Amino acid sequence: MDKLEGMRAFVRVVEAGSFTKAAETLGVSKTTVTQLVQQLEAGLRIKLLNRTTRKVNVTTAGSDYYERVIRLLAELEDIENNILGESAVPRGLLRVDVPSPFANIILVPALPEFHARYPEVQLDIGASDRKVDLIGDNVDCVVRGGDIDDVSLVARRVAGLQLGVYAAPSYLAQAGTPTSPGDLHGAGHRIVHYRWANGLPYAMEKSGERVKIGGRYFLAIDDGNAYLTAGLAGLGVLWLPQYMAREHVASGALVQLFTDWRIEPMPLHIAYPPNRYVRKQLRVFIDWIIELMARHELQRR
Repeated sequence: MDKLEGMRAFVRVVEAGSFTKAAETLGVSKTTVTQLVQQLEAGLRIKLLNRTTRKVNVTTAGSDYYERVIRLLAELEDIENNILGESAVPRGLLRVDVPSPFANIILVPALPEFHARYPEVQLDIGASDRKVDLIGDNVDCVVRGGDIDDVSLVARRVAGLQLGVYAAPSYLAQAGTPTSPGDLHGAGHRIVHYRWANGLPYAMEKSGERVKIGGRYFLAIDDGNAYLTAGLAGLGVLWLPQYMAREHVASGALVQLFTDWRIEPMPLHIAYPPNRYVRKQLRVFIDWIIELMARHELQRR
């Protein structure tokens, strides 16, 4: 048995929480993963994992071994990169998860440039607004708007997204045009609630007055594209990053409200697990995203 293969299989089982998930992320059979871990345990003469029909638990010895092995694997990759030098071409698979509107409007249209610059990097992109388990789903990094409250992740801020409040003309014709964010709390208005917004934590300010965003809703959605579509259909008032609203404001499909009020920009982060070596393909992807968002901000101005 290649002991390194056994180590990598063991690490994936620990991180994924099951042999089945580990096999899926490694692209091999469950039987192969099981055999690799069993052979590793036999060679070490210790039990690394306790297996039941429902879950896999790491033994005390296995936990200590895991912490040492991930450092060893990271060091091995670091050695290889140092031998190859900084001129080595970034290559390999990079699994990324990003919000669906960000993918559609900003990221995917710019990917020909990334591919031309790094043709050996293979991107596996999940475009969703779900909360991803980076370890269990074997995702290298996520791009997310808002604060990153998971202290187990390393988060790097890449941009500040300008926000605005918008509504469709059909909604305003039916409910009237609010003149202040506080008007949205009245019985005549409604919002479209974005389910991952944690109770709409934003506030708007004007001349020292601060009003927390809120309002009644009859529709809550957990996908950014569907959220925008609901607003375009006149189902309520929206809070959107300007990159999502710009085209629809220009066409008249949305009207920006409260333009004399200020709302704090929403931070955009890249986050990744701290116990994973930041491979070269991840480093160049992070740097490219920062560059892309810097250009996006300049174009906005």
